Parts: sequence; C-alpha cells; structure tokens
Amino acid sequence: MRLLTFRIHPCQSETLGTVLNCTNLANSVIYTEPQPSESVLTSYRRSVRQKSKRQECLAEKIRVLIIEDNPLLREGISSIIKRQSDIVVVSGKGRGKKPLQKIRELKPNVLLLDLGLRSQSSLEIVKVVKKDFPQTRVIVMDLVPTEAEIFMFVRAGVWGFVLKDATTVDFLRTIRAVAHGKKVLPPLMTGSLFSQIVEQAVNGTIPPRVIEAVRMTKRERQVILLIADGLANKEIADKLHLSTYTVKSHVHNILEKLLLQSRVQIAKYALTNSDLMKAEESISLIEE
Repeated sequence: MRLLTFRIHPCQSETLGTVLNCTNLANSVIYTEPQPSESVLTSYRRSVRQKSKRQECLAEKIRVLIIEDNPLLREGISSIIKRQSDIVVVSGKGRGKKPLQKIRELKPNVLLLDLGLRSQSSLEIVKVVKKDFPQTRVIVMDLVPTEAEIFMFVRAGVWGFVLKDATTVDFLRTIRAVAHGKKVLPPLMTGSLFSQIVEQAVNGTIPPRVIEAVRMTKRERQVILLIADGLANKEIADKLHLSTYTVKSHVHNILEKLLLQSRVQIAKYALTNSDLMKAEESISLIEE
C-alpha cells in the first residue's frame, strides 16, 4: 500500500475527502492508492511472460531477408518459409528497395538474394554484406548459374547457392545448413566442381574453365596486352586513340571480370594465358 499526503486548507478537507475517499488528519489528507486485484496482477504477469517467451522464440529462429525482383516468386518463398517453425521471414523486397538498409535494421541471419537483380549489382551487395554485416550469410538464387558466376560469388563471400526450381526440401535444407555455418551448392554442382571452386576462390586463383567462360571484348583484350607490356593508362589511351577515362573504365571492367585486384595481376594473367597471347598478332589497335 502506498500513502500520498497532501496539504490542504481545512475548509476543503471535507469536500476533498468525499471526492477522493480520503481520511482527514488535522490539515493533511492521506490518500490510500487503490491496489490492483490479484486477478489483474496474475493476468499482467502472464502477459509479460508470454511476451518474453515470444521474443526468445523469435531470437532462436533463423531470420531470413528476401531480395527478389519477381514478386510472385518472392511471395511463394515467403509462404513456404512461414510454414516452418524454426525460420521466419523478417522482410521481402524487390526492385527499388534498399537491401543494405534493411540488413542494418533487421539483422537477418540469412539473406536470400536474386543473382540477377535488375536495379543493382547482386555481386556488389554480396561484397558489402561480407564486409559490413558478417553476421548475415548470403544464399544466391538463380535458375542455372554458370561456373564463372559461381566462382565470382563464392569469391565475393556467398555461403550457398539454390536453384529456383529446387525442391522445397532442398531449399529449406540449404537455408538451415547455411544458417548453421555450412557452405552449400546445389546437388548438380557438388563434388569436384565444388571443391575446385572453393579451393581456388580461397587461394585467389582463377580456374581454367572460368577463364574460358569470361567474355572479354576485343578492346579489353587490347588493354590487357598493353598492361602486360608495362604501359600506363595515358600511354594506352594514346596508343588506342582513346581518352584516359575510357581506359580506366576498361581496366575496371577487366579487374571485375577476372576477379583481380591490381594491374600486376592483369599482366600475370596475360603472360600465363596462352590463347590471349596467341591472339595478340590478330588484334588491330585501332579496332573497337
């Protein structure tokens, strides 16, 4: 019981006592605060326990954020996941949304990412997530990713791939496995290819089949060969009759396509790629 004391004028005590059901003691009024009934207290305690239990349960579930352009596929994936007791969809977004902002706000355990987003680069999203949100593990979704795409995304930090025509069982198994720290590829891509890609991605080398799958333009091959000859961007620009900005753009594209970090690596690639060196004689420096 809590007692509240008010100092009032004697002539007001009777009225105030009537209104507040108080006891008049000299020039003070003692107000007895009403106490909640036992049933109200019990109900309140129960609601607190239930809320705490829901929060704990949610924290234990695998939190999934879906970034998928196709609304029909996005809603279908959400519907499948919502039927699972151990997985929860925290949000599903498509084009024009800000996935990195959502990751920062919702802190998902797993990000289901469409490999071919039309409004932004899925590969760049993977790189940023790996750097800034290491607690979030990325699973890339695609119909049939190429070996080059698999290599690029594994190198960038992807934890798993799932085909968009995968069975529900395989799809959910991939989410659970990645959430618990395992790297997963679809069944058709496991075995020697999986070990080759992971090993070479970790070691920083490029598998021969990936090199073959990378499509370089004629101009990009010219720039590669000139970098191998030791030319700087301005010298390359003068030789190819291009602006320095255009040459820089070509160099950037080459680094992105080959997953390299420096001009030295480009030169090494040129010197170790016999097909590229053989093509040097047939490349005209004034052709696009």
